[in-house]
Amino acid sequence: MSRIIHRSLRSVPAVATRAHGAYIFDAQGKQYLDACGGAAVSCLGHAHPDVLAAMHRQIDQLAYAHTSFFTSDTVEQLAEQLTRTAPGDLNYAYFVSGGSEAVETALKLARQYFVEIGQPARTRFIARKQSYHGNTLGALAVGGNEWRRRQFAPLLIDVIRVSACNEYRDRRADETQQQYTQRLLSELEQAIIDAGPETIIGFCAETVVGATSGATPPTPGYLQGVRRLCDKYGILFIADEVMCGMGRTGTLHAFEQDGVVPDLVTIAKGLGGGYQPIGAVLASEKIVFALQAGSGLFQHGHTYICHATAAAAALAVQQVIERDHLLEAVQQQGAYLHKALRDVLGELPHVGDTRGRGLFAGVELVRDKATKTPFDPALKLHAAIKANCMARGLLVYPMGGTLDGQYGDHILIAPPFIVTPQQLDFVVDTLNTVIREETGKL
Repeated sequence: MSRIIHRSLRSVPAVATRAHGAYIFDAQGKQYLDACGGAAVSCLGHAHPDVLAAMHRQIDQLAYAHTSFFTSDTVEQLAEQLTRTAPGDLNYAYFVSGGSEAVETALKLARQYFVEIGQPARTRFIARKQSYHGNTLGALAVGGNEWRRRQFAPLLIDVIRVSACNEYRDRRADETQQQYTQRLLSELEQAIIDAGPETIIGFCAETVVGATSGATPPTPGYLQGVRRLCDKYGILFIADEVMCGMGRTGTLHAFEQDGVVPDLVTIAKGLGGGYQPIGAVLASEKIVFALQAGSGLFQHGHTYICHATAAAAALAVQQVIERDHLLEAVQQQGAYLHKALRDVLGELPHVGDTRGRGLFAGVELVRDKATKTPFDPALKLHAAIKANCMARGLLVYPMGGTLDGQYGDHILIAPPFIVTPQQLDFVVDTLNTVIREETGKL
């Protein structure tokens, strides 16, 4: 009997024993195509020789040194790599152990910035419905997934909530795409005005929404409008790219495709590719300069920030992505994947929408395609699809609660950047079979 508090306390998951490339193997030797990277983590696949070698070299030299005493060459090199490849003045990095810590760090950094420049009345954040920013209390508070928040709500800070940018679900029949976008921006501006601009720290949003709604991209011009409103009212724009960033959408940062530069960016999953736990915040110069000119320190920290071994793994991952031109591969294979999803799954009667960017794709399932009515959540369709796919040797990331945290089912697909067209064919063909089977039972 396992002594681990697993995600389900009523079952023990399969035992993974080894992994290589795009595949994971269990204790019985069964092979699984990892088409979701765990949770969009394994961007290079498993056991990449360059990353393993970099980790071995680092451990032989220096596994860990506490940041109250030392920095290390590897961490400094990783910061140089990330700031060199980031757009605008995102010229500073803060390294943590994962995505939730990165969001917590960004929230605190944003708050301290306003304290340092003499605006301590700014105490609130604006975020969107049906969003996810992590499971620590601050990250959970800015997140808009009601199921995840519900039992912990009394512990969470109050956050101003505005609508998600989900054209498939929320654009009205009498609206153009531009009118829908403008409606969302008008809602955001009114929320700012109603709350009092002088009380707001920042607007936090995933560039492409991941787990809660399934690779939902913003409409054209939406993030540019957000940037303008943040500038107009002196609010910081915090882009959460923990899941969609670091090449997953075909550019290193997903927001590059929207023509904006945030003030703070959170990254994690594709940063280290799962080889070590690592996350980071990229910060603009104006924020760091304000702290330097004021107190001279960031009042925050964890034991394992700037971990040398984690930094060595992440640096190797980023160097491989750059050296092997994997952003171009993501664009090419992403186009292949999205066409296959449209052509094959889009014809199914219970597939309402296929969407995403690059190798970050979502498939939304509906009971009725014309009305977009979701399946009854009691059916747990997403769980049945996950189990059926896994039985066939395919790992995808289905979730429930697509609409409001309770209703709706979607499947998230996030294969490694090294995926082949033949492997993508297996993903789409297997999903085609499984969706037909599982919806046919209902």
